[in-house]
Amino acid sequence: KIKGKLIVTTSGSFDILHYAHVNLLEKAKNQGDILIVLLNSDISIKKNKGDKRPIVSQNERAKMLAALECVDYVSIFDDDKPLDYLSKIKGDIHVKGGSFIEERIKEERELIESWGGKYKTFELEEGYSTTNIINRIIDTYIK
Repeated sequence: KIKGKLIVTTSGSFDILHYAHVNLLEKAKNQGDILIVLLNSDISIKKNKGDKRPIVSQNERAKMLAALECVDYVSIFDDDKPLDYLSKIKGDIHVKGGSFIEERIKEERELIESWGGKYKTFELEEGYSTTNIINRIIDTYIK
């Protein structure tokens, strides 16, 4: 911020990293100069998606995300939503993509807008999801 860089944040589970995740991260990075990914911890994912998730551990997910050219920083959070991290970073733009429930993101949107930040959403890329990958593996190798 001191150097005048435009800071973009995004958040999510990114369990079984796939094509749509990478597209979202590249679109997010294109919105500014620095991309910070706020990554749901294993504990957070279990609360949101059940005991069978995540498939890939938080440290492995963080390492894969950090290795992507478009990602500058990754931070893992335990809460349901990354509100504390967003408040500390006070980024210029927060990006959300894929499947989200408008009521669930309302609090994030209001927080970002409270300091003049922008909240951008990108549409779901049909056919790409961690659940689809899991189901395809089950159908191919178990059934």
